[in-house]
Amino acid sequence: MFNFSFKTQRYLILFGFLTIPVLLSLTFSYYPAISLLYYSLTDWTGLGWEMNFIGLDNYKEIFTKPEVFGALKNNLYYFIGGLVQVALSLYFAVILTGKLRGRNGFRAMLFIPYVLHSVATVIMFKNLYHMEYGSLNVLLGSIGLESWQQSWLGNKHLVNFSLAFISMWKYMGLNMVIFIGALQSIPSDLYEAASIDGANSRQKFRFITLPSIRKVMELMLILTLTGALEAFDIPYVMLLGANDTSTFVIKTVDTAFKYQNFGLASAMAVVLLIMVLIFIVIQRKLLFREER
Repeated sequence: MFNFSFKTQRYLILFGFLTIPVLLSLTFSYYPAISLLYYSLTDWTGLGWEMNFIGLDNYKEIFTKPEVFGALKNNLYYFIGGLVQVALSLYFAVILTGKLRGRNGFRAMLFIPYVLHSVATVIMFKNLYHMEYGSLNVLLGSIGLESWQQSWLGNKHLVNFSLAFISMWKYMGLNMVIFIGALQSIPSDLYEAASIDGANSRQKFRFITLPSIRKVMELMLILTLTGALEAFDIPYVMLLGANDTSTFVIKTVDTAFKYQNFGLASAMAVVLLIMVLIFIVIQRKLLFREER
């Protein structure tokens, strides 16, 4: 038996608890990231370990191919839908934080879509959007709006809006729950004092609610931006990126597994990471400047 002093035992415990998380982080986060950066400088096909160092050729190809960055226009639909989603989430959070009968039931109803698996959600909306027997067109026909019936997934002008709506519907409940938690942390004394001073509901929301959840709003906008740039599962499962619905991540996946060009796909992943970091910095500097 080793008789260590209390100080030595303390250091050993601290070292043990810190070593395991650091090793896991190095193994599953930093090593893959460094490997990704190295692969982006090679012509690796993803088969075997034969690869040639080609420098920045993959990055030159990315910035000289307009179809690669052209996919970002489809990500814009998800970003706009995300902004609408944040506004609706805050609206429902404000309503369901008040004294509303059955509010827990309404909260559960709005949160359930987030719990559903993405594949199940896509299958459900595929039946909703179907041209012939889709419930949306059936509903429009039953109320006399046959002229509004569309091929929601076949029309290039509507398909990305339809897919962005699925994303908005699925993730709105999560944002609502986060907003509810933020709203419940605001002291009720502030609203009582505002009522005594004669403030109406709109003034309370503008001068008390919004400033109090400023940090949460910043988090929501960051998640909306990153989620829009990383949109993948819904358009891929629904249409495999067909009918001009391919996003930047779908282009990356196709480049890696369909065309077996892991070097170029790795470079695209690095470019996506850099874009996310740049947009986050711009957002923090322009929209959420630190108060001096």
